[in-house]
Amino acid sequence: MATKKKPTRGKVNDKVSQKKNLNIRKDIIAIALIGLSILVLVSFFTEKTGIIGNSLKHTFYLLFGTASYVFPFLIILLSVLLLINKENMPKFLTLIFLFLSILVILDSRNDISLSFADRMSYIFHNSSEQINGGIIGGLFGFLFYKLFGNVGTYIIVAFIDLVLLTYLIGKNNLVNLYAKLHNRNAEKNKKKNIPRNDETTEETENYVLQITDYTSSNKEQETISKKNPIKKTNSKSQEYTVNNNQIDTKPKNISHYTLPTINLLNDYTSKNESNDKKEIINNAKIIEETMKNFGIEATVTHINIGPTITCYELTPAPGIKLSRIVSLSDNISLSLAMPDIRIEAPIPGKSAVGIEVPNKFKDMVTLKEMLSSKEFIESNSDLTFVLGKDITGKTIVSDIQNMPHLLIAGATGSGKSVCINTIIMSLLFKNSPDNVKMVLIDPKVVELNIYNGIPHLLIPVVTDPKKASHALNWAVVEMERRYKLFAQNNVRDIHSYNKKYKNSADKLPKIIIIIDELADLMMVSANEIEDYIARLAQMARAAGMHLIVATQRPSVDVITGTIKANIPSRISFAVSSQIDSRTILDMSGAEKLLGKGDMLFFPSSISKPIRIQGAFVTNDEVEKVVSFLRENNQTVYDPDVIEKVTSNMNQSEYDQDDELLREAIELVVSEQTASISLLQRRFKIGYARAARLIDSMEERGVVGGYEGSKPRKVLLTDEDLEE
Repeated sequence: MATKKKPTRGKVNDKVSQKKNLNIRKDIIAIALIGLSILVLVSFFTEKTGIIGNSLKHTFYLLFGTASYVFPFLIILLSVLLLINKENMPKFLTLIFLFLSILVILDSRNDISLSFADRMSYIFHNSSEQINGGIIGGLFGFLFYKLFGNVGTYIIVAFIDLVLLTYLIGKNNLVNLYAKLHNRNAEKNKKKNIPRNDETTEETENYVLQITDYTSSNKEQETISKKNPIKKTNSKSQEYTVNNNQIDTKPKNISHYTLPTINLLNDYTSKNESNDKKEIINNAKIIEETMKNFGIEATVTHINIGPTITCYELTPAPGIKLSRIVSLSDNISLSLAMPDIRIEAPIPGKSAVGIEVPNKFKDMVTLKEMLSSKEFIESNSDLTFVLGKDITGKTIVSDIQNMPHLLIAGATGSGKSVCINTIIMSLLFKNSPDNVKMVLIDPKVVELNIYNGIPHLLIPVVTDPKKASHALNWAVVEMERRYKLFAQNNVRDIHSYNKKYKNSADKLPKIIIIIDELADLMMVSANEIEDYIARLAQMARAAGMHLIVATQRPSVDVITGTIKANIPSRISFAVSSQIDSRTILDMSGAEKLLGKGDMLFFPSSISKPIRIQGAFVTNDEVEKVVSFLRENNQTVYDPDVIEKVTSNMNQSEYDQDDELLREAIELVVSEQTASISLLQRRFKIGYARAARLIDSMEERGVVGGYEGSKPRKVLLTDEDLEE
């Protein structure tokens, strides 16, 4: 069987050159037709166009009659379309059919009773008088008027013209034109109505945009706060009771605990810079134009202006695949001249795609504003904390009890430590030490040390990674102890237990364990840390113990599969790659974040993460609150917890092998030979453990030092060992 020959490069080049030559010929023909049409048009008004001009004029009069003046313009239009786009043949035919319909209407002035031959003879002999539709109009007109009569012809021709115009202009353009006229009339009728403050309607060429600016809702919140101002109080004489000047949660056993006042936090002064509405509307048009350039029909129907980003809600036409829109992220970024465009497809609960564009001017979200919000103050849970504002300006608060554990990850400087400070400060403003206790683990040493001395700490801030492992071990033991208490009292969880011992000293506080840098702990003792975190994450919820784990190295050797499986709620800050984003959230998106508190909050209760601008709290504000708590409250660490963690710390790894070490010493002394391979064979242990046993025996004077290829000397005998 003969193989099919592939076309050579020479044949391909010939086809390309032939197509190029054909396009050149079409351009020449189009230009020639334009020149000829201008000549005919001039000949209608002067006799100075020579024999060719006059001949063409009389020919046009004969063929088209009164419509001769229109035909040159039609030829010019068709020629221009041919120059612009060589594939415009359907539109050429549409324009020609429209012209023929005009000729048929003009022919209605002829006598219908005449036969076809008499009609053609009459038109031919009176061509100089531009008789009606000329020969072409008479030909089609005779057929139409004989079949349908005058009225029927008008109806059919009008219907045909409507179909042709709809095809020529486009259905969507006609709908948009109607919507524009309709909305313009509606606006005239609503001029007397007062517009709402939080929503602005902007009219553009083809649609009406609804713009929601979060700053208008801030004004409403400011009005509410002016009605109920937070007054300064005398902290020395203040007791921990329900007061309008404090965030309320009343303790049961500590009668003189003093909550920090909101006035310790700083106010934010606006820079009086706002994002230009005209520029935002122009960006919406650019997004639509970019979609149109790639063959996607879509309309921006709503715009949400947030503190950091503006979200353009794009509604695609039916039949458009969302994957096509998502793939245009870089093209939209190029068109808008903006970095880090993020596309959310679709927006949960809406039939629209969200295109998130960074704001030119970014507003700061402060902790004071968040703690003063209605959402935080009216929350019933003791473990409620604030995060920030979403893209609509709504205050986002969450509850650790519902999470029940939280993983925070992101690149260096993206806002993790500020987020942890925000969570801790939220708990301090809402809870007494009777309600909430904390264990803070900070291998970086400098981040959480500032909280040393507050009454909510069970032990001082843990900075030693080895000590952190023992602190987590204590947490596991405490969890098991609490479950035994629950079993003895026939209750299921800490809420039922505390309800039973409401006014008793046996009431258990909730414990929040915060780890600021997991990567450092995993480097020291990865297996132990992973086991402790997994056990706490699996079982500690009902015991009232919750984990908050943060890391700046979101790799699979730090955030392992076991940790991810047991910590379903996550916060991702800006990361460097899609791989890191998928490690944290199991989806991309975090690589498009802007940093400086821009986060994706993904609790276990929702299917897609929420983009939030995190609340900002300065180190000075944290120091003020911590100093206030130290001065007005007594700090009492739990000595039992400190003793257990310290005693575990003092146990060396050699002490864990005491029984095996004794047996190893007896073996070496009886055999009078000391080698690592001997210990490996007899005790079935690994090389590392056998080497540690030899080192331990050297420290105790059982064997001599290392002598190269020579075996170690055994310094003790059986008699010495018995003594």
